[in-house]
Amino acid sequence: MPLPDWKTTRRGFLGGGAGAAALTAMAVPLHAQSPEPEPLENYAPEYFTAEEWQFVMSATALLIPSGPTPGAIEARVPVFIDLQLASGFGSADDWYMAGPHIADADPLLGWQSPLTPAEIYREGIAAVNAWCEQTHEAPFADLLPQTQQEVMTALSEDEVPLPPELRGLFDLLLQNTKEGFFADPKYGGNHRMAGWTHIGFPGARASFLEWVDKHNVPYPLGPVAISGERG
Repeated sequence: MPLPDWKTTRRGFLGGGAGAAALTAMAVPLHAQSPEPEPLENYAPEYFTAEEWQFVMSATALLIPSGPTPGAIEARVPVFIDLQLASGFGSADDWYMAGPHIADADPLLGWQSPLTPAEIYREGIAAVNAWCEQTHEAPFADLLPQTQQEVMTALSEDEVPLPPELRGLFDLLLQNTKEGFFADPKYGGNHRMAGWTHIGFPGARASFLEWVDKHNVPYPLGPVAISGERG
């Protein structure tokens, strides 16, 4: 007895009820927009304590300042960092964390701290705040902007006395700030695709066929997130 022919054509799939229903479920409205999230001042961090949250808010605002274009705060970079530290990245779930750890080793040799990224932030922020209170009589978030800038410069140049296992704090903070500004909005940052809009990155558009032969021509369409939201 011959087996039934289960093959179908593209026309048959699109015309069938199951296929049409599947495509309808995947379809995203042309101008889909996610609802506006709660303001950062009302955000309840998943990892950071209140003091740590204020530090990260202040520090990221210095690294990507607000101005004519959105900065780290408008792009909700602190939310991205908080969510990452509450995830497997923060706990280094898939990292090789066994020793030896050599603090002054070439960065190309890999992670040189026995602490996870989440622990680096927790212990590092506490150490920086303690140094600020000793040196400037206030924690980092309570300092004047100019003094905050001086502290961040000192931190970047290893002039803030930190134990060897915490010396990667500034580099980690800077890396995560840039990631939060340019990652897909599904991860909590790059709100309304502010980072992508700033650099003209088109995001997750499915096809660029009509632009393959157009060189040195500004791309006129806004970015699209993985969710289908458009900038």
